[in-house]
Amino acid sequence: MTTFRAVLSPCIGVCQLGDDGLCSGCHRTTAEIARWSQMNDDERLRLMEVVLPQRESKLR
Repeated sequence: MTTFRAVLSPCIGVCQLGDDGLCSGCHRTTAEIARWSQMNDDERLRLMEVVLPQRESKLR
């Protein structure tokens, strides 16, 4: 049996792409934004817990 985990989108409604190709609100690429609905829970969780925090820390 597969456990379902609802992983909400990191979108905060500030949708502007920077020169680096990342959204200034959620720090996702356009490809990640477009693919969000097709990602499984593991992909979403990895993006939320690993990738996005790393990107955000580089911006500080």
